[in-house]
Amino acid sequence: MNQPAEVPQFDLLAASLRAQSSDLNTFVEALAVKLEEAVPGLVEVERSRGGLRGRRRVRMLAVDAGGDHLMLVCDGGDVEARRARVSGGIVLKSEPIEIDEWTAAVSSALAREAASNGRTREALERLLMA
Repeated sequence: MNQPAEVPQFDLLAASLRAQSSDLNTFVEALAVKLEEAVPGLVEVERSRGGLRGRRRVRMLAVDAGGDHLMLVCDGGDVEARRARVSGGIVLKSEPIEIDEWTAAVSSALAREAASNGRTREALERLLMA
């Protein structure tokens, strides 16, 4: 298994998506699509529509990272990264974190999942090659 290489590669993907986007909301939109395709069982995306005919935008992107639930919450142009400690489906603590800390935590969670799940590893490899 090539686990150590996967963490930096995901970090590079996230950094690349962020650099290509003109704003953080565009980064969240692109990342949500990529993660939904690669690891749908670990990712939850809530979208809302701006008005009747408005485009559906990501309202919340969450990654299940074992005992942590890592979320990006989008609210009218602002993006907040949060970590919620979860036990038995109950949120014990929720706190804001920096975007870079969120990205590192998601990267670690995906690497752990890829190390134990061949399908996830293959999906992430496809994501990184896209």
